[in-house]
Amino acid sequence: MDQSEDREDEGPPSKTSLRGRRKSQTKAQSKLKERPDPPDLSCVSMKSDRSMGPPSNFKDGQQPAGSSCVSMKSDRSMGPPSNFKDGQQPAGSSCVSMKSDRSMGPPSNFKDGQQPAGSSCVSMKSDRSINRPIHFKDGQQSVSDPSVDHLIKEKRVQEDSENPRVQSDKCHHSDLDSIFMLLEEKLFCFMKNELKKIKKNLSPDYPQSVSTEGDDDEEQKRSREAFLKITVNFLRRMKQEELADCLQSKSRAPVCRRKFKSNLKKKFQCVFEGIPKAGSRTLLNQIFTELYITEGGTGEVNEEHEIRQIETASRKQNRPETIIRQEDIFKVPPGRSGPIRTVMTKGVAGIGKTVLTQKFTLDWAEDKTNQDIEFTFPFTFRELNVLKEKKFSLVELVHHFFTETKEAEICSFDQFQVVFIFDGLDECRLPLDFHNTEVLTDPTESTSVDVLLTNLIRGNLLPSARLWITTRPAAANQIPPECVDMVTEVRGFNDPQKEEYFRKRFRHEEQTRKIVSHIKTSRSLHIMCHIPVFCWITATVLEEMLKTKDGGELPKTLTEMYIHFLMVQSKLKNVKYDGGAETDPHCSPETKKMLKSLGKLAYEQLQKGNLIFYESDLTECGIDIRAASVYSGVFTQIFREETGLYQDKVFCFVHLSVQEFLAALHVHLTFFNSGVNLMSEDESWATQRLSSLLSIFRGKLKPTSLYQRAVDVALQSPNGHLDLFLRFLVGLSQIQTGSSSETNQETAQYIKKKISENLSPEKSINLFHCLNELNDRSLVEEIQQSLRSGRLSTNKMSSAQWSALVFILLSSEKDLDVFDLKKYSASEEALLKLLPVVKASNKALLGGCNLSERSCETLSSVLSSQSSRLTELDLSSNMLKDSGVKFLSDGLKSPHCELNVLRLSGCSLSERSCEALSSVLSSQSSSLRDLDLSNNNLQDSGVKFLSDGLKSPHCELETLSLSGCLVTEEGCSSLASALSSNPSHLRELDLSFNNPGDSGVKLLSAGLEDPGWRLDTLRRQPCGERWLMPGLKKYACELELDRNTVNKKLKLSDNNRKVTHVTEEQSYPDHPDRFDFWYQVLCRNCLTGRCYWEVEWSGKVWISVSYRGIRRKGGSKNCQLGWSDKSWSLRCSDVDRCYSAFHNNRETPISSSVSNRVAVYVDCPAGCLSFYRISPESLIHLHTFNTSFTEPLYPGFGLWSPGSSVSVLGSEPSFSPLV
Repeated sequence: MDQSEDREDEGPPSKTSLRGRRKSQTKAQSKLKERPDPPDLSCVSMKSDRSMGPPSNFKDGQQPAGSSCVSMKSDRSMGPPSNFKDGQQPAGSSCVSMKSDRSMGPPSNFKDGQQPAGSSCVSMKSDRSINRPIHFKDGQQSVSDPSVDHLIKEKRVQEDSENPRVQSDKCHHSDLDSIFMLLEEKLFCFMKNELKKIKKNLSPDYPQSVSTEGDDDEEQKRSREAFLKITVNFLRRMKQEELADCLQSKSRAPVCRRKFKSNLKKKFQCVFEGIPKAGSRTLLNQIFTELYITEGGTGEVNEEHEIRQIETASRKQNRPETIIRQEDIFKVPPGRSGPIRTVMTKGVAGIGKTVLTQKFTLDWAEDKTNQDIEFTFPFTFRELNVLKEKKFSLVELVHHFFTETKEAEICSFDQFQVVFIFDGLDECRLPLDFHNTEVLTDPTESTSVDVLLTNLIRGNLLPSARLWITTRPAAANQIPPECVDMVTEVRGFNDPQKEEYFRKRFRHEEQTRKIVSHIKTSRSLHIMCHIPVFCWITATVLEEMLKTKDGGELPKTLTEMYIHFLMVQSKLKNVKYDGGAETDPHCSPETKKMLKSLGKLAYEQLQKGNLIFYESDLTECGIDIRAASVYSGVFTQIFREETGLYQDKVFCFVHLSVQEFLAALHVHLTFFNSGVNLMSEDESWATQRLSSLLSIFRGKLKPTSLYQRAVDVALQSPNGHLDLFLRFLVGLSQIQTGSSSETNQETAQYIKKKISENLSPEKSINLFHCLNELNDRSLVEEIQQSLRSGRLSTNKMSSAQWSALVFILLSSEKDLDVFDLKKYSASEEALLKLLPVVKASNKALLGGCNLSERSCETLSSVLSSQSSRLTELDLSSNMLKDSGVKFLSDGLKSPHCELNVLRLSGCSLSERSCEALSSVLSSQSSSLRDLDLSNNNLQDSGVKFLSDGLKSPHCELETLSLSGCLVTEEGCSSLASALSSNPSHLRELDLSFNNPGDSGVKLLSAGLEDPGWRLDTLRRQPCGERWLMPGLKKYACELELDRNTVNKKLKLSDNNRKVTHVTEEQSYPDHPDRFDFWYQVLCRNCLTGRCYWEVEWSGKVWISVSYRGIRRKGGSKNCQLGWSDKSWSLRCSDVDRCYSAFHNNRETPISSSVSNRVAVYVDCPAGCLSFYRISPESLIHLHTFNTSFTEPLYPGFGLWSPGSSVSVLGSEPSFSPLV
């Protein structure tokens, strides 16, 4: 027996650990990859590798007779040619092997006639086909004698012809020979092709699975599967365990994947919409509504209640953002380099994160999307929590949850493209420690589940795998930012998606229309419907109430909606389980007992911040695990039970808001049933009970103590986790039997008192929601009435009224697109009060509002806020100075900042501001596209700083205005250099009212012709040395009063540069342009472009600009400067010592000290009109009108009382330049 046969009789090799197999994989695969494919062969043997005998070595170089040794070894397995004496070449050998080069033994050495060891070269020919052995003598080679051969042949022929049996056998053997020769060829071709496929699939550069499928019939598939098994067996005998494991995993993957996908489809194709065990199932594909997933954000903690976060997020849905479909969650977005391994998706409870992961998995299982992924493994932290004390390897963990992989004996996932989904990080109770956890790289090594997860997330385990983690915002920071490649956020339904959901839910257009219309009438309900689960709750309630015409008034508050929801579920239980009638209005004792237990569980777990509960949590609340299962089976739409592996039970409420409502109900009922105030932690239960009994006996139990204490406790919460609970609690007071309106009024008054205190805007807003639950809208309606009448006097508003104004503005989506501070009060105090509105707005107009660097510091926090939606900010004509811009720059560099447009015209800036803004432009997170720095004394040094920022590859600025910034040819040279370095973005450059010189103009104009530059607009006119004067004085113009417009009670003097109100009529000729009633006069000068002038006044006067077409005849307000829509005025009075701005019959009081000199600046193309008070040091801004001027403007003056006068000053500066 040869060595090969001995080997086959041996038992299987000892089992090598998975760890040991992994270590040689890379080396084995790389060696395999290096070998070229074998050439085509014709001679085939079925013998083992070691059956090949060594080639003969003959003396004197004589050649042996041609050998018929044939094998399935490859050509490369052949040893070196036989070594003959005198260097003679042997006859061509037909020995062909599929063995490797190293399998060849040393050549045989023949000498002195010694016979070589028996050859193991065996063929599949018949026995008679073998040649006679060659006999050697004295080392000489036997050479066939033709005559002898001829005699032997004739002798054999004669013998065979005389024997009929031999003739029959000969024919039979001849048929077998031809059949088996053909069989050899077919077997060789089959095995050669299959081995080529196997080698290709085992290559590290070819990660796809080995498939035994195709267009073949079942027999061919079985043949391929059998050959794979044989190959795996031989690889193991060759001690190539790693290759054997890899081949085994890949060969069994297709069958495993078919079964795995089939099971996933069964699991995820239906959803229950909050009903885990009972009720009618709904196809996920039928009801699924695309959710609003956006890229951006970080893993930081948001310390607002999630309902507030939803309210904030709902306002962001009308702005362009990077929208991501769930099937594209791992696709690299434009502008990002490198693959995305780990994605974190944030979203508040019930927003639809789990449904998204289910839809992703279902689409993959149905072969609709992501077919480059070979396995998708959806885990939930709820299931992983129950394995906290157990140990697994990563492979064992997958086998544990997805048994199809275990049955297929897939013991390695390195060669597959795998996606792990981990849903519900906020529910994780495993100690995820990313700083002190041991490093683990072997997926076959057992350890605790938390260590597995941290190493998988860090990329130490299966670095080629992709991970999708979902979480509520509060838990996002459990994973270090460096472990997450992209953060996305689920914003829930926008308004069209809400309607789409209800259309799919009801299918009846009229019913859908009624529901959508009702939701829009309540701001609270409308906001909550951004959450898909609340849409389902709303649909459940309204569907039941709309069944009958006398269903009663539809719920308008959150509390009413959840009370009806609880009633619907109690009714279902009563009918289905208790045998009651649908018309029975009362709850059974068992139902009340269940609700009481669930309420206690909800409240105690809410205090701990738990949303999911295990047996230990239930035991703490006195609920038996069997009772909990009953509750979840009965109140399926309120309390759900989820069963994981080994029937471990996990319980939760269908949504956080349901838990908060039941917690509030528990506190409410406990107080009224036993007199115990659960919100009071400073007294023992026994003390409270005794006190409550005495109060009941005396009839003095006051519910207001409960609500007031609840308000105080909720306000003390650092993250607002009791905000919605408080809304429900005060709302329940409305329906308490026997509860007097006095209780509600006292509670409302207490809430208003708290609003008057110095609370954060978020807490004040929640208290307004509480007032809504009490149906008290008095404070809000008071402010709304003032807004409608245009008589809102912010100077006299209390803190509570300011908070009411904030609440109103935030509740009005119409006012959040553009927020104009001057509508309410052009002051820094007003800005600070209305900051939440600024944060929620798309565009904030704060120009000319008397802001300082203090405002910039506050606005910087807004820009860097995660919830800010501000994209355009106008701060023009404010005395911000360089220190203010430094504050703004810090916010602009925040990764949360999404500001595209920033206007800082006329803000007293110097080159130091340019240095700060340059760092913003070169920041990787900067989103600035439009920057206006006009009318600031930046000079060439400031332009040089800006140019450094423009050179940065991160700079994406498209529009830059440097009009009137004292720029010369030196600054133009810096700009040209910057645009040559980074020409890909800037499209528009405004250098008007500067002195660029011929060389500067030439440099920049050349860029317009350069195809590499994107600059297509260059404004450089007007230009010249006169524009290098600092401040607004460069725009000074000469004015002359028009004698044809002056009222006859006004006297002109000083070459028509001064006007005085007198008692005697002046002898002016009649003229159609003359004002005949109002004491007014216009100038002859038509204003265009940018103009500046100064006046000196006394008495009570109007300093104005007007269209030429203002009415002149009569005493109507359409003729009076500042009262019509054709004029704009500043009223000055040294009697009242005040200023006021007037336009279109609307007065805006201005808080400022009074000076008898006023400056006016108008930029007609920009629609900007500003008034300044002149002090000896500088210009002090008073008021700015921002509008669109549709006609030419003319300066004008009105003089109210006799003795009042106005003089137009000369062009010489009467103050230090504006800096």
